[in-house]
Amino acid sequence: MHIAPGTLRLALTHRSYAYENSNLPTNERLEFLGDSILGLAVTDYLYRTFPDLAEGDLAKLRAALVSTRALARVARSLGVGPHISLGAGERLTRGQDKDSILADTMEALIGAAYLSTDTETARRLVLRLVVPLLSDKDAMTAGKDWKTTIQEIAAARDLGEIRYMITDFGPDHHKSFNATLVIGGTSYGSGSGPSKKEAEREAARATVETLTAGRGEQGDILTLVLDRFGDKAPSAS
Repeated sequence: MHIAPGTLRLALTHRSYAYENSNLPTNERLEFLGDSILGLAVTDYLYRTFPDLAEGDLAKLRAALVSTRALARVARSLGVGPHISLGAGERLTRGQDKDSILADTMEALIGAAYLSTDTETARRLVLRLVVPLLSDKDAMTAGKDWKTTIQEIAAARDLGEIRYMITDFGPDHHKSFNATLVIGGTSYGSGSGPSKKEAEREAARATVETLTAGRGEQGDILTLVLDRFGDKAPSAS
């Protein structure tokens, strides 16, 4: 697929770079456009592919496929990060590997592809990128609200108060965080990430998996999709 050079360059221009270089145009307008194209393509595909799913289940699938973590996963597989123009501060804090920046850039690239081709070509590009995620457990749980899920489980089982124990490590310009989820005074899952929020999310996910192992309580839309397609996602036609 050919994307006009100027449009491609714009899609890869993060606002931090633009602000440090005489307020150049940023990729935010392309991101806005790409987000809409992504959402329409995924919504249409899921509607046609899963005719037996209710609206709520379709919404869960869409949320997983267009989530920041899922799009960042796609961007990493394509090697997008090193090509993003970033400001000095973002380069110092490894912005080229931040989920939010990678996901936003993927949306901008989708918008650029649309402007350089046509609606159908952009739609096929979107599906080629995201449909394989349907058979990827990590990607499909990317949009799941693990912290809410663990609150519901703890309340249903009367396990006690939930709190997160946070520690940090690494230099100030590249700090990482570790979280351990404690429920009713008992430590459960742990997780790490580049922010406290991400570390808490990973700890909650680990705890949910521990508490629901073998109990059949995760019978959600992810299980349905993986049971149906196994390791082979449906065709991105």
